[in-house]
Amino acid sequence: MNRIETKFAELKKQGRAALILYLTAGDPDLKTTEKIIPALAESGADIIELGIPFTDPTADGPTIQEASLRALKKYLTLDDVFAMVERVRKRTSVPLLLFSYYNPVFRYGEEKAAHVGAEAGIDGMLIVDLPPEESGPLRRHCRDCGLSVVHLATPVSGPDRLKAVAESSSGFIYYVSVTGITGARKKLPSDMKEHLAEIRKISNLPVAVGFGISRPEQAAGIARYADGVVIGSALVNLIAKCGKSKQLLPRLKKFCASFQEVLGSELYL
Repeated sequence: MNRIETKFAELKKQGRAALILYLTAGDPDLKTTEKIIPALAESGADIIELGIPFTDPTADGPTIQEASLRALKKYLTLDDVFAMVERVRKRTSVPLLLFSYYNPVFRYGEEKAAHVGAEAGIDGMLIVDLPPEESGPLRRHCRDCGLSVVHLATPVSGPDRLKAVAESSSGFIYYVSVTGITGARKKLPSDMKEHLAEIRKISNLPVAVGFGISRPEQAAGIARYADGVVIGSALVNLIAKCGKSKQLLPRLKKFCASFQEVLGSELYL
C-alpha cells in the first residue's frame, strides 16, 4: 500500500475521517509552499492535495483561480514542483496527492509524470478533467509506480458513471458535494448522505467529500457519512490574506488544528 492507502486504513481503525487539505503549489511562491506542507502535517493534516497551477482551471472558483495566476507569474513548472516535493520528503511523510488538470500532465508526458512524481515522493494523482474512460494509460503508468489515481463523482453521476469512477479509481473516490465550481459555501446539500450511500453500494474504496466545505462544523457533519473531508478554498483564501507574512504559518496551523480537533473528537460520531 502507498501512503494514501495506508493512511485511510489507519484512520478506519481509529473510526475517524481523514482531514484532506488542498493548496496551490507556488502560491505565494514555491519556497513558502515548501514550508506550508510540513506545517500542515504537524498540525493534523492527514493528506495534502498539491494543486498544479493552470491557466484555465474551469472547475475552480475565483479563490483558486487567483492562486493559480499568482503562482504562474513565477513561471512555475512541473519539474519545479517535483523538486520541491523531493525536498519536502526530507521533513514529512504526509501523503501527497497531485491535483492537476490534464494539460500540464499531457505536455510533460504521462509516463514521465508518474515516474518522476513517484521518485520525488508523490503518492497519487487526481486529474480533474480526465474522465475514467480516457484514463487507462495514466492509470497503468501510476500502477507501475505505486501511485493512486483518484476520480471524481458528482451529485449528477448516475449508476453507470459511478461504476466507471469506482472501477478506475484507487486510493479513494472524491465526491464533489455540489455541482459547479469550487468555493466556500454557507450551506451544503441535504441529500449528500443518500449520494454517498449509492457510491458505497458500488465500491469499497474510501470516499472523501470536497467543494464548499469551509467551517469545522460543516466538516463534522460530513464526517458522519464520509471517510474524508477536503478543505480547499477556505485554506487558499487564508494563504492569500497572509501572503509571506510571519503570521502565515501560525494562522495555517491554527486553521488546520480547528478542523482536526473536530474530526479527532467523537462529536460527529
